[in-house]
Amino acid sequence: MPTGSLYARMQAHGTLSESPRDIANAVYALPSTLHWMRGLAILCEAQTVSFRTARPFYQRVQRKPLPDRQLNSIYEQLLLSLHHIAALDALALAPNKADVSRVGIVAWYYGVYGAASAMIAAADGSFPETHASTARQWDRQFAVSGLVMPPFADRVGRLCAADVEEALRVPRSRGKHSLTLPPGSADEAWGCIAEYLSGTASWEQWNVEQAVRGSSGFRDLGVENFRTKAARELRDDALGKRSVCFLHQASRYRGKANYRDAIFLAYGKSVPKSVDGFVDDLRTVLRAFSGMAAAYCAARVGRDEWDWFVADIASRRAISLSPEEVWT
Repeated sequence: MPTGSLYARMQAHGTLSESPRDIANAVYALPSTLHWMRGLAILCEAQTVSFRTARPFYQRVQRKPLPDRQLNSIYEQLLLSLHHIAALDALALAPNKADVSRVGIVAWYYGVYGAASAMIAAADGSFPETHASTARQWDRQFAVSGLVMPPFADRVGRLCAADVEEALRVPRSRGKHSLTLPPGSADEAWGCIAEYLSGTASWEQWNVEQAVRGSSGFRDLGVENFRTKAARELRDDALGKRSVCFLHQASRYRGKANYRDAIFLAYGKSVPKSVDGFVDDLRTVLRAFSGMAAAYCAARVGRDEWDWFVADIASRRAISLSPEEVWT
């Protein structure tokens, strides 16, 4: 008969998709998941990020008459975001939050994704087909242009090592705090945000390096690593073309919950106590991001069009949550 724990077996033998050395460390995986979101929630409240505060933030955004297909895409994506907020409201009522933490993260991510997609549609009438292209376009159109409110605004523009360190200088200056410990203040929350941005940049660097290793240009060099000048130049050219913004972090967060770190949300007697309050943090952060996105869209479509949309959803909604609670 088998003995020991599932976690011990995974550490010893790995899984079909990961070797033993790639199994996430339980000491870090769950705390980092919880504490990044706690840090974001603390800062969303401290910065009072909402539709109401975002309206003056976007006061210089020009209203533009938009065709119906473009308007419909904006409204569709915002409605999806609202639906995911309503889902988190319902999940927050679950007695054991460990039962719903993973699906809560998925709902949170798709709520963020829908809101960001609405912003892109409102900006230029496009609708990127993949999550990666949506993140790149949102970064280029909003984060680079200063059209994102804190704590969602930090980014790394280039993934070369020196560029990453320079980009992290300002985020780290706001506070230092390990993701293994819960943040209790705004300074500590900023520390968590900086650490997660740093971790996501490192993860993206690894992805780029793996892609370069598999490229024909790298194979043509006849090398196995990046010790030669030619190999480093090939790698650094690829790193220089990649950036990291909040949407990249959100996508990584969803992926970790669904795949690599999945065991830590459902395994271990201490987890239910650890995740108490987690769904509330997801809900706080998504409400803030959705409110910000809606404020940008409202500025683009104009007051009459926006008031019509909110009134229509409020009167015909199937979900429990009214848009007036989030977008007014």
